[in-house]
Amino acid sequence: MSDAWLVPANKLVRQFEGLAKLLPNNMVMAYPDPATGKEPWTIGYGSTGHDITKGTVWSKSQCEVRLLSDLTLRFGPAVDKMCEGVPTSDNQKAALVSFAYNLGEGALEESTLLRLHRDGNVHAAADQFLKWTHAAGKILPGLVARRAAEAALYRSAT
Repeated sequence: MSDAWLVPANKLVRQFEGLAKLLPNNMVMAYPDPATGKEPWTIGYGSTGHDITKGTVWSKSQCEVRLLSDLTLRFGPAVDKMCEGVPTSDNQKAALVSFAYNLGEGALEESTLLRLHRDGNVHAAADQFLKWTHAAGKILPGLVARRAAEAALYRSAT
């Protein structure tokens, strides 16, 4: 598979994660999970990890580097592994990467969405994106918009 998935995945993540908590000095501050107000701490374009804690502050450049690293070294390979041996277009991979970036690899791995994709039932798989629009028990308009964009990308030709 080519790296053509990276451009649409990067675009989706940037669009829906945004560059949150930008300070007046153009630095970016970590914040707790918006749905729970607890861990995991998040920074930049939704990056999480052991190196991000309360009080973490990064430059915008560090946020950019981390996003590309997360996409190419963590989420892209995770989706490749989950879809091994399954025909997956670049746009399908991009949509699945965006989904996993937002919800975690485990959520994708255990999902009906992935099972249907692996079974080759791409129409039903695309419909599954819209089932993941809740956070803390509420439907969130931002998640509805994100899942619709992921589903549209998943359905589109590369």
